[in-house]
Amino acid sequence: MWIAVAAVAGALVALIALNLSSSERKIEHAVRPLYAAGDDEFVRSMGALLGPGIVRGNRVTSYLNGDQIFPAMLDAIRSARRTITFETYIYWSGEIGREFAEALSERARAGVRVHVLLDWLGTGKMDQQVLDEMEEAGAEVCKYHPLRWYTIGRMNNRTHRKLLVVDGRVGFTGGVGIADNWLGHAQDPEHWRDSHFRIEGPAVAQMQATFMDNWMKCRSLVLHGDDYFPSLDHAGDSCAQVFRSSPGEGSESVRLMYLLSIAAARERILLANSYFVPDSLAVRELVAARERGVRVEIITPGAHIDTEVVRKASRSRWEPLLEAGVEIWEYQPTMYHCKVMVVDGIWVSVGSTNFDNRSFRLNDEANLNVLDRALAAEQAAVFEADKGRSRRITLEMWRRRPAAEKLKERLAGLIRAQL
Repeated sequence: MWIAVAAVAGALVALIALNLSSSERKIEHAVRPLYAAGDDEFVRSMGALLGPGIVRGNRVTSYLNGDQIFPAMLDAIRSARRTITFETYIYWSGEIGREFAEALSERARAGVRVHVLLDWLGTGKMDQQVLDEMEEAGAEVCKYHPLRWYTIGRMNNRTHRKLLVVDGRVGFTGGVGIADNWLGHAQDPEHWRDSHFRIEGPAVAQMQATFMDNWMKCRSLVLHGDDYFPSLDHAGDSCAQVFRSSPGEGSESVRLMYLLSIAAARERILLANSYFVPDSLAVRELVAARERGVRVEIITPGAHIDTEVVRKASRSRWEPLLEAGVEIWEYQPTMYHCKVMVVDGIWVSVGSTNFDNRSFRLNDEANLNVLDRALAAEQAAVFEADKGRSRRITLEMWRRRPAAEKLKERLAGLIRAQL
């Protein structure tokens, strides 16, 4: 009997360890600042190390908050003539969830091939009826890593990607989920602040390939041909890439992208991130950037946040950053769900990735990187507007916080590897 109990206990410990860790080796040493963002060496390195190369001829359009984001995405869906591929983490029941389901179903009934990939955990608040209606209309719907005995070892690996590709020609990515929290224009705590991006041009094929990565895992089926990968003409002047990151392959890709970008900074880093819980190497890289004279500014959520433990774990990492002169701002009006980085007024990275270990090593993520001074200037202006609605946390303020807060933050910091 005791042998059986010990065996069960050992199996549970092994299962927990399997879900809470990654077998991949992680980058532990500082990335040397060999070149500046925008240099040819930087562009070549980003393309070679992250997978797909940086390609010319793209156009990127940005949208702020649900009032702009959702109409643009729905208009694109309703314009589809051949295919729609859609992958998202959060899809909940509600007004906007119903509108997306109706638009996808209508296109499926019209003969468009519609493929919807939803994370099993992230869609926990979605009514089964909505899924049934889409499938009855002819859409293919797949849940990523549902709870099964043979997927238990992968339960902690979620797809956090947010991808929409229409006819293989127009793509969307960013921070927004399909839920009523994102409706409106961040006017109050019930309506979140977020950014999303539309891309046209050759890099859309990279976004489509990123969707196919998980679709093949889910359905063991390859979708290809002109309906999914048409010939793409130049649509604008931006150089861009869409790359993916997952524990199974290239788990360090998104973390490496951040580390390379920080190391390449010579003037200014703007980092807007909803879950900013840097590991020790990331902290050292940001401090090193300050020592090179780089101005580093970070916006994170304030009191309005959907996961308070993340905010506490984040604040437990701030002391060396504040001591080095990093500017940290907390957004005040509502939940701040943005995931945008701008480096030296030329390099922009947007997508699903948070600045935390869960995004770096546990989740499937995808980001759009863009080399474009006009887009960088636009996003810098958005960043400044968000700063205007934020409160700066100084080193003195941080040190004066109550002892109870310090204790809670230390405790939260102990589990930051899972946040």
